Parts: sequence; C-alpha cells; structure tokens
Amino acid sequence: MQKTYTFLSKSIENILVAIFGLLVIDVVWQVASRYIIGQSSSFTEEFARFSLIWLAVLGAAYINGQKEGHLSMDFLVTKLPPKKQVARKKYIQLFMILFALVVMIIGGGNLVYITLKLGQTSPALHIPLGYVYAIVPVSGLLIIFFCIHRILENEE
Repeated sequence: MQKTYTFLSKSIENILVAIFGLLVIDVVWQVASRYIIGQSSSFTEEFARFSLIWLAVLGAAYINGQKEGHLSMDFLVTKLPPKKQVARKKYIQLFMILFALVVMIIGGGNLVYITLKLGQTSPALHIPLGYVYAIVPVSGLLIIFFCIHRILENEE
C-alpha cells in the first residue's frame, strides 16, 4: 500500500505542476494577446477557468494525502489523551470517507453522467463539460484512498 501511496502522490504532484504551468502560460498569453496584439483569444478565459477547477479539486485530494499539509483545527483533539486522539482521528477519517463517497463520487458521478448524457459542451473549447467535471469523482476516490491509508498507517 505504501508503494501505491508514493506513486499516487508523486503522480498527482506532477499533474498539478503541469496544470499550473499550463495555467500560467494560458494567462500570460491572454494578457499578451489583449494588450500587445489588441485582440483577446477566445479560448483562454475558458481554459483558465477549467484548469483552475482541476487544480483546486485535485489539489485538495493531494493535500489530503499529505500528512502535515492539510489545514485542520486540532485544538480539541490535542487536548485528549493519546489513545482517544487516535480514535478521534480515525472517526475524522471515516467522516471524510463518507463525505467523499456521497458528495464527490456519487454526486460528482451523477453530474458527469448527466452532462455527458445531455451533450453539454463548453462554448469556446467545444469539449464535453463532463470531462471537466470528471475530476470531482476521481478526486473523491483519491481522498478515500488517502484516508484509508492514514487509518491503516495509524494502526501500525
């Protein structure tokens, strides 16, 4: 499981760097085309919006997998005795699994299915919006994997 965790973390990290790099290039091109050429490109705003969606949602899954990177309020947990801290952390991970399953995988999967079935496409790039929204259930699966990994890691 540790090899899978390491592989997924490194892969997601590389994907996030690539998305961020493309976002920067896109925004620089948008500004340059508007002020230097005098005519804005039609696809740059939409591409920036979609890449920011992917960056935020996939980044949330990535940060969830990191041990110390996720923002949390642990004031009440640190006041508990060590045995209760471990149990409370497991409950938190279980609630995160439940959230990712219901909201991200089931809800996000329904959103992807409906937008693909209706044939909704983006106005400028003409790509199916289901492809843009597909990152939500994928990130939900990653969050569940990282939560299970953290629960099993704390048992050792």
